[in-house]
Amino acid sequence: MKVDVLLGLQWGDEGKGKVVDVLTPRYDVVARFQGGPNAGHTLEFEGQKYVLRSIPSGIFQGDKVNIIGNGVVLDPALFKAEAEALEASGHPLKERLHISKKAHLILPTHRILDAAYEAAKGDAKVGTTGKGIGPTYTDKISRNGLRVGDLLHDFDRKYAAAKARHEQILKSLNYAYDLTEMEQAWMEGIAYLRQFHLVDSEHEVNGLLAAGKSVLCEGAQGTMLDIDFGSYPFVTSSNTVCAGACTGLGIAPNKIGEVYGIFKAYCTRVGAGPFPTELFDETGDKIGALGHEFGAVTGRKRRCGWIDLVALKYSVMINGVTKLIMMKSDVLDTFATIKACVAYKVNGEEIDYFPYDITEGVEPVYAELPGWQTDMTKMQSEDEFPEEFNAYLSFLEEQLGVPVKIVSVGPDREQTIERYNEE
Repeated sequence: MKVDVLLGLQWGDEGKGKVVDVLTPRYDVVARFQGGPNAGHTLEFEGQKYVLRSIPSGIFQGDKVNIIGNGVVLDPALFKAEAEALEASGHPLKERLHISKKAHLILPTHRILDAAYEAAKGDAKVGTTGKGIGPTYTDKISRNGLRVGDLLHDFDRKYAAAKARHEQILKSLNYAYDLTEMEQAWMEGIAYLRQFHLVDSEHEVNGLLAAGKSVLCEGAQGTMLDIDFGSYPFVTSSNTVCAGACTGLGIAPNKIGEVYGIFKAYCTRVGAGPFPTELFDETGDKIGALGHEFGAVTGRKRRCGWIDLVALKYSVMINGVTKLIMMKSDVLDTFATIKACVAYKVNGEEIDYFPYDITEGVEPVYAELPGWQTDMTKMQSEDEFPEEFNAYLSFLEEQLGVPVKIVSVGPDREQTIERYNEE
């Protein structure tokens, strides 16, 4: 068996949670391979809305194994709050969720360091979620991290040493803080975490594959936030691309099967960083209002713009995408004209590839297509798609070289249309 990978192709917030929930019935296992509680995957079904931060989106399917992989960073306090809320709504987790011993823990002092580092940057701040993600990955790379498996091996001493080291750094930054309440909640989270299956996830995943089980790997954030290939330094601290599934779960590259790439029919970004197609006019405001573009974790208003096919082609290439999934098509239902960026103009020269630096001097070159101006939210099959929408899909497929297999026409899991176009 091979694993399939599902990931975002833009700057995150593409709608991965909903798609994982839709695809999960086809798989035996859903595994998160990177990121932490800075990710927010929103799912809506049966009149309920859920936001998952660390827990895989397959948790709502009762007979599935859900794995938090070694590439994930986990905050025990936030994990406890998220898990207890799910359990209170009737979704038992302890028999469904397995957590890698090699996943790194976000300490209370990591969150304080995150705030201190951002404050020190002033106007040059990256716009982090403040969840301690960056400092945790920094400790991981510098070999100073605390891992879930350490709960079983001399934990108190290791925690005290890590905390003391962080406090020394905070002292050098002259950053004032109060750790009391945060640390108390964190320790309660540690006690809660001990109740779960703590596993050697690389052995578990490969064992499940050997037993013929199907696995879906769930990515967080988006390709353009990848630490290596995104719009650095305005990126996250992990590898959000397909290769991250290998390092974040212990899967060999030859085990990768289908790669599902998710994108919105337009483009959004949260926080600071370059965004070539960003709109600062009424159109951008309208897209944001119709798309309810506010961060699932931060609540921050998302910046909105037209779809960027230069960046999308780059993402398709980096990830080896085999199937595309387009989200929020319905948000563009009322527009008479739809624009798509097909090239950049840099210093007067037109280019069709994603360059090293897009922070300034990048002007989008647009193609214009007629809008469909039809309410698509009640549609249930591709046979109902208006001619203009089909033309938009064909244009995207021609530009990207990959078929659009699934189209979302609303937030509910039922508002998802699978296409049976020839590949």
